[in-house]
Amino acid sequence: MLPIYLDYNATTPIAKEVADAMKPYLYEHFGNPSSSHMYGQKGKKAVDKGRAQLAKLLNCNTSDLIFTSGGTESNNYALKGYAFANRSKGNHIITSSIEHPAVSEVCKYLETEGFEVTYLPVDETGRVQIADVEAAIRPETILISVMYANNEVGTLQPISEISRLAKKHGIVLHSDCAQAIGKVPVDIEVLGVDLLTVAGHKFYGPKGIGALYIKKGVNLQKLMHGADHENNLRAGTENVLEIVGLGEAAELCQKNLNTSIIHDKTLVNRLKKALSVLDSIQFNGNSEFCLPNTLSVSFKNIEANTLLANLPEVAASAGAACHTDSISVSATLAAMKMDKAYAMGTIRFSVGKYSTETEIDQAVEVIIKAVQNLRK
Repeated sequence: MLPIYLDYNATTPIAKEVADAMKPYLYEHFGNPSSSHMYGQKGKKAVDKGRAQLAKLLNCNTSDLIFTSGGTESNNYALKGYAFANRSKGNHIITSSIEHPAVSEVCKYLETEGFEVTYLPVDETGRVQIADVEAAIRPETILISVMYANNEVGTLQPISEISRLAKKHGIVLHSDCAQAIGKVPVDIEVLGVDLLTVAGHKFYGPKGIGALYIKKGVNLQKLMHGADHENNLRAGTENVLEIVGLGEAAELCQKNLNTSIIHDKTLVNRLKKALSVLDSIQFNGNSEFCLPNTLSVSFKNIEANTLLANLPEVAASAGAACHTDSISVSATLAAMKMDKAYAMGTIRFSVGKYSTETEIDQAVEVIIKAVQNLRK
């Protein structure tokens, strides 16, 4: 019997509708979209449709979207591309201390290339404070990059407010929205971003496909050199099969978002209420500004990996790794200044469209049993 899957923030299964839309492009419609014959034009139409579906979900122009290999490439292109193309304007970048490695590692690399990076603190709920953003801005600041939704604790960041501040100072704003799309509304006009990252496998699309929104007028230095694919911004023959999947996933998200939010909230609340019977636990993240599908739980004085090892019936993620003489707490939990007795026992549970109340109840039963056994 397969474990109960409560790790939707790590990846989502491909929706059946997405797989069905992709199948003809796996076998029958194999043409190169750059070819002028019928096979190629079929592929080109598929790429155009996928771009339009994603643009509708994000509320942006199709001409402002380019397809990439996923969230990591999009983040790399956004940060490196803008930094290198605009270093004559300044060399200072602002980001948060809780970013995904696909942003934080890029920032570390840029520091070796002469850029200065300010890593913003967060409060105990994992939320960036606007006052800290404003205090970090310098005359030489050219870019701010803050994720919309934290992948570990689910806290949402005040992107719209950061955008107003960035515009006031003439600074470009990038947001990694990989974890937010499909879980909460992501409207580019509302958020006010100049660059935005998309990862298809986070909302029931295939792995290996993503996109980057680039606002008209924002200049990036190329990462990929070759032919003039994607408006001469990203060389390489378009991944038609997966672009079709990404587009279909985007359309499904738009149709089902409100229903999904209610479904996810219901299950997370059920899980939270059931686990609340345990002593010495705490729930992490911001209760008001949060992903509806995510529950970060800390079990005091229990090692997260040990707990998961005693939970073969449940698939979830640990927020800390315990070694012989040390505890490696995630960057997010460390930035939240969480008590190590709790941080070491942090587990992230994340639900999705295929999660059920029965699964939650079954998971709760084995989680409580495992915690009680370990505490004995």
